[in-house]
Amino acid sequence: MVDKSISTEINLAVYMERLDAYIESQTALNNTLCESLERVQNQISDIDYWRNRMYGAKTIMIALGVLILHTSAVMGSFVALTNFMKN
Repeated sequence: MVDKSISTEINLAVYMERLDAYIESQTALNNTLCESLERVQNQISDIDYWRNRMYGAKTIMIALGVLILHTSAVMGSFVALTNFMKN
C-alpha cells in the first residue's frame, strides 16, 4: 500500500511540474502574441495615417484641377463675349 501512495505522489509531482512548465510557456507565448499584435496595430495606424494624407492630397489636386478648368471656361467665355461685342 505504501508503494502505491509513493507512486501516486511521484506521478502528481511530475504532473504538477509539467503543468507549471506548460503554464510558463503559454504565458511567454501570450506575451509574444500581444507584442506582435501591438506592432501590427501600430503599422496599421501608420498605413491609415498615410492613406488619409494621400486621399487629402488627391482631393486637393482634384479641387485645383476643377478650379483651373472653371477659370479657363470663365476667361474663355469672357474673351468670346468681348470679341463678339467688338464685331
